[in-house]
Amino acid sequence: MKRIRVAGIIPMENGYALMHRENVKNHPIGNYYTIPGGGLEEGETVEEGTIREIKEEFGIDVKVIKQLYYIEKEEMDEYFFLCEYISGKFGTGDGPEFSGDPKYKDRGTYTPEIIAKQEIKNIMLLPPTIKEKMVKDIEEGII
Repeated sequence: MKRIRVAGIIPMENGYALMHRENVKNHPIGNYYTIPGGGLEEGETVEEGTIREIKEEFGIDVKVIKQLYYIEKEEMDEYFFLCEYISGKFGTGDGPEFSGDPKYKDRGTYTPEIIAKQEIKNIMLLPPTIKEKMVKDIEEGII
C-alpha cells in the first residue's frame, strides 16, 4: 500500500512553524527545514493525522483549515494543509523523534522554529516544489 504523509502549514508570529533538521546522516542535503508532519496511521483521516503529527512535533493544538497542496509520487502521496494555531506551548513536542528512539539515530536533530514570512524564500525548505508554491502564495497574500 502507498504511504501517505500529511503536513501542516501553521502561521505563527508573522511567520510559519517549521522543523529545522540538522546533522541528518541519511539525507544528501544534511541541513534543511521541513513542514511538520508524518505518516498517516491506520484508521486516521488526513486531517486527524495532521493534527496528531503537529501535536507530537510541536506540542501545540491546531485546527485544519483547508488543503493547500498535494504531491503524488509513485511511493507516497503528500497532503499539505493550512492550519490555525489553537493552543499549547510551541516547542514542547514529545514525538518519537525527540525520545532517543534508536530508529532516529541517523536522522539528526529536530528543532522547532518559527521562520518569518519574508525569510521562507531564503531557507532550504523541502520539498522544493512546495517551497515555490508557498513563496508565491505568501507574496500574493494567499497564506
